[in-house]
Amino acid sequence: MTASSPTQSGQSPRLAVTTLAALGVVYGDIGTSPLYAFRECFHGMHGVAVDPRNLTGAASLIVWSLLLVVTVKYLFIVLKFDNRGEGGILALSALIRGAVKSLGGKDPRKIMLLGLAGAALIYADGMLTPAISVLSAVEGLAVSAPMLSHWAVPLAVVIIGGLFAIQQFGTGHVGKLFGPVVVTWFLTLGILGAASVVQNPQVLVALSPYEGVRFLVQEWRHALPLLAAVFLALTGGEALYADLGHFGTKPIRVGWFSLVLPALALNYLGQAALLTADPSAIRNPFFLLAPESMRFPLTLLATAAAIVASQALISGAFSLTTQAIQLGCLPRFRVRYTSEHSIGQVYVPAVNWLLAASCILLVVEFQTSSALAGAYGIAIALTMAITSILLYSAARTEWRWSALKAGLMTGVFLTVDGAFLVANSLKIVHGGWVPLVVGGGIMSLMMIWMWGRARLYARISRDALPVENLLQDLEKGSIHRVSGTAIYMSGKGAQVPNALLHNLKHNQVLHERVILLHVMTLDQPRASREEMLEHQELGEGVHRVILKFGFAETPDVPMALRDLLPEHVRFQPGKATYFLGSEGYGVGKNATLIDRVRLTLFAAMARNASPATAYFQLPPGRVVELGAQITL
Repeated sequence: MTASSPTQSGQSPRLAVTTLAALGVVYGDIGTSPLYAFRECFHGMHGVAVDPRNLTGAASLIVWSLLLVVTVKYLFIVLKFDNRGEGGILALSALIRGAVKSLGGKDPRKIMLLGLAGAALIYADGMLTPAISVLSAVEGLAVSAPMLSHWAVPLAVVIIGGLFAIQQFGTGHVGKLFGPVVVTWFLTLGILGAASVVQNPQVLVALSPYEGVRFLVQEWRHALPLLAAVFLALTGGEALYADLGHFGTKPIRVGWFSLVLPALALNYLGQAALLTADPSAIRNPFFLLAPESMRFPLTLLATAAAIVASQALISGAFSLTTQAIQLGCLPRFRVRYTSEHSIGQVYVPAVNWLLAASCILLVVEFQTSSALAGAYGIAIALTMAITSILLYSAARTEWRWSALKAGLMTGVFLTVDGAFLVANSLKIVHGGWVPLVVGGGIMSLMMIWMWGRARLYARISRDALPVENLLQDLEKGSIHRVSGTAIYMSGKGAQVPNALLHNLKHNQVLHERVILLHVMTLDQPRASREEMLEHQELGEGVHRVILKFGFAETPDVPMALRDLLPEHVRFQPGKATYFLGSEGYGVGKNATLIDRVRLTLFAAMARNASPATAYFQLPPGRVVELGAQITL
């Protein structure tokens, strides 16, 4: 688009506002890493000496990791793979699957599995990020107010509990404060770091990658624990992609280069400079950067920044859940929309309270941020490695790169990601098993849900009556018709829905207009108006309708039918009756033990799923549910 001066002047304020909002959501997690990341390079089992060469080496590794992983991989490569403006690992896998199918290939199951694994690990990260961010922030009391240091854990529990308690009110109003808080935080990071660097400018040699390589070679016995500690500075990098749909590529990049990257680099260099002058400051180098009189206000600011970081990840978990439900990976949870203006602001009570309980348990169990750091990182490292693997398929299908070119790019990223993943694998015995077990459990439930749905559909299709048979009976006049419109939710096949058969069996009548409705989710965030509806008139007043929604949309069935159906169908939402099947599930006698376990879990998830009436926004007074017992 060619922009004139007025357009440019109009775009600049909008870009500034969007960039400010992006700073508050996208960079909260990675922005709180200086609280603990540099300290962990010289803490714990590896016991690297706190000397000037090691300090500059650690700072060099962190700075260059930010450049290679966050800047090159995510900002310059991954952000280009947007699924019609949406980002995140589920959106990326859906993009690849859609591209493969459009090229005539089969739906690649391995791509779907990788996307599910990454999504499950993000949930696991959702437990750890609020716990370690808030706990590391309130630990500043040990420096700023030592007499209150024993209150760190109770205070962290109260803050986390309060944070999750207010989710039901929505983040719209609170979100307006996020940007200014995070800007203040990053400016503080940069100022504290710059002041320390001025006093010991020799640490600027850390800007050379040679220092980082030399450090790893010199400390080769501790190389993996060091890389695991360095990786803590990258946590939150995946959020750049996950929040793409909220802000777009440009604000995310502008925020990174104009403020976030310089502030982070200066702060890590400043901590190295402080420890060069005073190695004893390793107990908490971040808070000791500040003058004594400013440490308590800094603790308050750090706590606010930690809350922002946690809020961003909690909101991301809610959005991820709605996408997974739409894609058929999870049962229908109750989802509340907390804003009349932004469809992206959602609240999922079940996910909220499960995360809250998990975070509080982690804080109580681990007690310190250093102990939590032992569990933190492995889930994110694995998610980043999965993203790199998906990049290969994305480059091949979207950019049409050759196997060699795509393989070289993926190989470079996987080398870095693989090193961090191997390093973080050392944490498994020190608590890293927690996010892996949680992620594995969530992915197993997703797989069971999809397996159960496929088995249920196959079972229903096997015994279903073809629509042609129904039309023949209607043509003979053997079925009594009554006035009005009946809508039967059906599968994607050409069979008569069970609910219709049960209605005929018990009531022995059929409405004069019958709509066999199938709702499907596309491998894209939103469906255009032209592709939302497929309508086929089968005769005898029977219509087959397919409604298509994107995975980031809310399926409002009555509104879509009202707006999109042809006029001659004479659809009136307030007068139509919706017939839904309400199935109970039994386990067949010949089922194996594994199948019995899976079917039992599937049935439990189905019983506790949110009703279809609420999910499809059907008018409750116009819905009839007809029960059936199905043996799987």
